[in-house]
Amino acid sequence: MNRDLQKVVVTGAKGFIGRHLMEALNRQPAVEVRGFDIDSSPEVLAEAIRKADVIFHLAGVNRPERVEEFEEGNHLLTRKICAILEEAGRIPVIVFASSSQAKLDNPYGKSKLRAEEALEGWSKRTGAGVAIFRLKNVFGKWCRPDYNSVVATFCHNLARGLTISISDPAKKIELVYIDDVILAIMDCLARPPHGCVYRDVSPSFIVSLGELARQIEMFKDIRHSLIIPDFSDTFKKRLYATYISYLKDNDFSYPLTIRSDVRGELAEFLKQDCFGQLFISRTKPGIIRGNHFHQTKVEKFLVVEGDAVIRFRGIEGAEIVEYRVSGREFRVVDIPPGYAHSIENVGPGELITLFWADEVFDPKTTDTYPLNVVEAKKKV
Repeated sequence: MNRDLQKVVVTGAKGFIGRHLMEALNRQPAVEVRGFDIDSSPEVLAEAIRKADVIFHLAGVNRPERVEEFEEGNHLLTRKICAILEEAGRIPVIVFASSSQAKLDNPYGKSKLRAEEALEGWSKRTGAGVAIFRLKNVFGKWCRPDYNSVVATFCHNLARGLTISISDPAKKIELVYIDDVILAIMDCLARPPHGCVYRDVSPSFIVSLGELARQIEMFKDIRHSLIIPDFSDTFKKRLYATYISYLKDNDFSYPLTIRSDVRGELAEFLKQDCFGQLFISRTKPGIIRGNHFHQTKVEKFLVVEGDAVIRFRGIEGAEIVEYRVSGREFRVVDIPPGYAHSIENVGPGELITLFWADEVFDPKTTDTYPLNVVEAKKKV
C-alpha cells in the first residue's frame, strides 16, 4: 500500500460543488477519495471519517421544507463530524464550505455560523487545521436551475427559449466561478491550514441582475449576430462557458447564412470588434475571387481544401506576385493593404478557403475597391 496516499472524504459529493470537487480529486494521483451524500449510510460515513487525512465538508441544507432543517443539516451535522473525530482521536484537515450569509441574521446564515463556531472550537481543542470558505454565489456548469442560483436559472431558461423574471434589475450580486472555487479548495491539499483560518475565492464579480440577463441574452443571439464578446473579460468568458453548458443535447449545432452565386458559396462565421471576423467560402474550379484592394484593412487567407493561386499586384505597380497554396499544407497568406489581390481555384474540385479580416464588414465603409490583379494599372 502507498503510505503517501492521502485518504480524502467529501460530504455533499453529489451537489453542485461536490461533483466538481470529486472530478478534480479523482484526477490526483496521490489521493484516495470517497464521496458521501444524503443517501449514504451514516455508519459508512463515520467509518470513512475516522480514517480520513482530509475532509472536504460540503454537505449542507439551504432550501429545506422545514426551517429546523437548517440547524440539523448545517450546524448539527458539523458538530457530529467533530464528535466522531474526537472520539477516534483523529485530527484530519477539515475544509468547510460555509456561506457569505453567515454574516446575516437569517436561519440559514445562523446555522452556517454555528457550524463555523463548532469547527473553530474543535480546532482549538485538538490543534487541527481547519479552512473555512464563506462562499458567495457560485456559478458554472452543472448548477441546478430554479434552486439557489440565478445564473443557472437564467442560462437554463434562455437557452431553451423560456422566459425569465427579474423583480429588481438594479439589484447587484457577487459571484464566484466554480473552477476558481475548486482551485481554492484544492489548494488546501498543497497548503494545509494551521489552526482555524478563513480563506477566500478570487476573483469575484459584481453584476446587476439586469446586466446579467442582458449579457446571457447576447450569448443566445450569437447564433444570429455572429458577434462574440471580448473574452479578455474574465467574467464574460466564464459566464459564456456556463451558458453553453445549459444547451440541450440536441441543440449544440446551428446553421450559418450561406450566400451563393455563380462563383460558389460564402458564409460568415464569427465577428468581434476587437478581433475582426472569420468567414469561409467554397469556390468552383476555374473561378477567381477578389480582384480588389484595401487601403487599411488586412486579411489572412487559409486554403483548407483544394489548390489555388493567390496573386498580388501593388496598386501603383505592374509586377504580379503569385503564391501557390494547397489544403494539404495549411499555409497562411497575409493580404497587406495597398495590393490588389485575387484567389483562383486551379484544382479539379471545390476550393474551400478560410478568411480572416481585421475588422467587421460594414457595408457603409467597406474599404474594398475593385482592381484586377492581372491588368496593369493605366498611367494618367
